[in-house]
Amino acid sequence: MKKRITTAIVAAAMTMSFAVAAGAETITLRFAHQNPDTGLSTKTCIEPWFKQIEEATGGKVKIQPFYGETLAKGKDMWNATKMGITDMGWAFHGYWPNMTPVTDVISLPAMSFNSAEKGSEALWKLYEQTPEIQNEFKDVKVLLFYTSAPYTLITTKKPVKALDDLKGMKVRMTGGPPTEMVSALGGVPMLIPMPDSYLSLQKGVIDGMGAPWEAVHVWRFYEVVNHYTEVPFPAVYFSIIMNKNKWNSLPKDVQEAFMKVGGEAGSKFWGKNFFDIMKSEAMKKLEENKQTGNVYELSAEERQKWIDVGAKPVWDKWVTSMEKQGVTNARKILDKALELGK
Repeated sequence: MKKRITTAIVAAAMTMSFAVAAGAETITLRFAHQNPDTGLSTKTCIEPWFKQIEEATGGKVKIQPFYGETLAKGKDMWNATKMGITDMGWAFHGYWPNMTPVTDVISLPAMSFNSAEKGSEALWKLYEQTPEIQNEFKDVKVLLFYTSAPYTLITTKKPVKALDDLKGMKVRMTGGPPTEMVSALGGVPMLIPMPDSYLSLQKGVIDGMGAPWEAVHVWRFYEVVNHYTEVPFPAVYFSIIMNKNKWNSLPKDVQEAFMKVGGEAGSKFWGKNFFDIMKSEAMKKLEENKQTGNVYELSAEERQKWIDVGAKPVWDKWVTSMEKQGVTNARKILDKALELGK
């Protein structure tokens, strides 16, 4: 009898052990994103990164995506992640002017990088080396950063080939330094959420916008714009963040696995696969629409004019503003960002 009881206890303990183990095998994390799941970047970047996480954690983690603002609006993503409405979130910092002002250095115009992969690498390294930037993200866990390449100016009716062409044009741009540059160049900056930009272009609410080639493809802007000018516009930046309590609840080995595919490696992966590889795809759409002849490059002299009028004053204004807020090493942070982007 005693043997039977002992055997039963052992069996029950084993069953409970297996149940606990089974329960611990899969941690499901919700990931909220603004863009639709039909976008090419979902296939080239987001889903492959989810797979990297699952493989790095040995199947312990599964990502449950919520695309197209179905769990949280893009402009609400920071608070949604901070409050735990979503476990992980795609955060576009252009929605929140002055929320992360030191980090905004990477979105100053005419920075030294010309690809999203390099910009993303530079931002992650800057984050690692700059306590002032780390402090701006103290309420969340940063898994990675990524940037766009410098934005292209896309316009509906009027081509922009010189600075004077921009005067008075209503241009959708993100908040912070990008908005300041448009103003300095003589344009009228408009803050419009990306999902509303297509109709705004179509209806003439705006004359054009700064956009990465990824957005030209994903949001089908080639259907409503006709001209594309490569200018020394700013890039924009994003973070992939996690709710801090959720992060702290994860086993250490899972945290380590996350950062193997996050951090610098993840930042470069997102920059390259979310943005850089998309230009060739966008060009295919322009070719279908017979628009490839409407892609313009500024002359070296004209480009320098844009930098002198619209970039350098914005750099100086950013440094002065940061110094007034107590960031006494702002000029050094700017210099470091420029150095890391080369």
